[in-house]
Amino acid sequence: MMRNIFLFTLSILLSTTLVGQKFGYMDSNALVAEMPEVKQADAKLETLQKQLQKQGQQKLQTLQQKAQDLERKERQGEIAPKKLQEEAEKLQAEQLELQQFEQDMQRQVMQKRQELYKPIFDKVNMVIEEIAKEEGYTYIFDLSAGSILYADESTDVTSLVRQRLGL
Repeated sequence: MMRNIFLFTLSILLSTTLVGQKFGYMDSNALVAEMPEVKQADAKLETLQKQLQKQGQQKLQTLQQKAQDLERKERQGEIAPKKLQEEAEKLQAEQLELQQFEQDMQRQVMQKRQELYKPIFDKVNMVIEEIAKEEGYTYIFDLSAGSILYADESTDVTSLVRQRLGL
């Protein structure tokens, strides 16, 4: 009985609070993908990633060459066991440095992505907010966030945002 009263009260509250409110939706992922700023940001990210990968590849090749030289010296008996162990430990340290470099590389790319994309997202959000205020929308939902199960196409504000961004 209490549950029924609660559900009835909840349904009345929801229906009275939603009356007169205007809702809209858009697909921000599709919209952002169209923006020329994104293509420029992606090109910069790709350049950075290639530079870092080249550095990593050079470090890897140097490490592999040192390992091959050490292995050759061991096979030919050109290195004392104690010196072999010292050199092997140095190579292990260099391998750890290379792994750290790879992690740093990923972190640098992620930070650069955030740095490049922030002004783009800020621009889109500003336009969405302007449109919401001008058109009287109480809420604008984002389809790319996956939070809408159904939406009437007449409430799609993507074209308004696209137009305002000059796309």
